[in-house]
Amino acid sequence: MTEPILYETDGPIARITFNRPDAFNAMDPGLRAGFREAILKVHEDDAVRAIIVSGNGRGFCSGTDLKEGLSRHTGMFLEQEYRPILAMIATSPKIWISQVHGSAAGIGAAVAMNCDMMVMAESANIYMAFAAINLIPDGGNTWLLHRGLGYKRALQAILEGRKIPAGEAVELGLANAVHPDDDLAAETTALATRIAAGPPLATAAAKRLLRSMDGMSYADAIGAEATEQTALAAAADTREGVAAFFEKRKPNFTGT
Repeated sequence: MTEPILYETDGPIARITFNRPDAFNAMDPGLRAGFREAILKVHEDDAVRAIIVSGNGRGFCSGTDLKEGLSRHTGMFLEQEYRPILAMIATSPKIWISQVHGSAAGIGAAVAMNCDMMVMAESANIYMAFAAINLIPDGGNTWLLHRGLGYKRALQAILEGRKIPAGEAVELGLANAVHPDDDLAAETTALATRIAAGPPLATAAAKRLLRSMDGMSYADAIGAEATEQTALAAAADTREGVAAFFEKRKPNFTGT
């Protein structure tokens, strides 16, 4: 049988690819299990610093495979099947980049937007398809849309079940960049390479801070920054960075 998830590494970059192209990479039990396993591989590999998540075939991911059916225990299903996956990405000290072509719909949109960065093909879109079947966005989609679009635009996108094209997603702050379809993979790899070359401890600290900013006061933010900075100042990588600065050479960051 074809593996529902493809996993490979190239130095500090890992690639996780949804591989159910005939089903538009809809998430079934096999794909979810493979995705969780791939995330654990990333966390166990100290050499990996940036992860690219993409989909084979016509698009990124169409969401949950509706052939599974709907259950009155949907809440439990979301908590057990999707919350761990999304939480592992959000709390990972490494940088996750979604590479979106075609459509990222439903829970696929949640995965794409939950990544730390999102790069989209010119023809790509984020699709809130829930209203058409009398559902609301789940998997944190409402939170991600509200944070990115604000209340009014997020509500309109949800109620109209509209597709947000790549160019608009960048303008609204949902995505980092849009590229011609043929250049998407190369441009995403270039971004991941730049990120992976940075200091892993400072990168993880910046991610933790920005992920915790919602609801934090300005004074609390200063305190949180001070806590992170104290730990970073004592790290070997900081001494290496300062030495490289004065010696006019490229630093060799090891994550220590």
